Amino acid sequence: MSDQTDANAFLALLLEQERTIQFDSFDHSDAWTLGCELVRLATERELPIAIAIALGDQRAFHAGLAGASADNDDWLERKFRVVRRFAHSSLAVGTDFKSRGKNFDVDSRLSGSEYAAHGGAFPILVRGSMVGIAGVSGLPQRDDHALVVEALTAHRDAAGSRSGTGD
Repeated sequence: MSDQTDANAFLALLLEQERTIQFDSFDHSDAWTLGCELVRLATERELPIAIAIALGDQRAFHAGLAGASADNDDWLERKFRVVRRFAHSSLAVGTDFKSRGKNFDVDSRLSGSEYAAHGGAFPILVRGSMVGIAGVSGLPQRDDHALVVEALTAHRDAAGSRSGTGD
């Protein structure tokens, strides 16, 4: 398989995650709960990450764990800008460029010091509308993405159970 074929298949998976990881509502309390879950997972696994959750343009949660640095905060900001601009996860955007034989850093014509299409930032969607972003930085990009997806999925499932709409 070619890199583009692999990227197309991976992009389909990433877009399916966005389609299925959605909420009926998501507020500051949810941001706090999600952030604390990410801190718990990272602490248990001894992961050196920074965690951020934004609702609109407001930072609703932030944590820097042992081993993370201000560089991780910068990476989060750059990833969040990608999600805001393209309304998809930062990994999906980078993968989309790759699936078309392009390089985000060159072909997006956006400043690399401002935008990073690397995994780790995921849109928080309420019934199809983006209300925020959850992200982590400090691991390889697919691992950053997977950790956010794991926590968002658990939060979605718990929310569904509380509202009586869970599987």
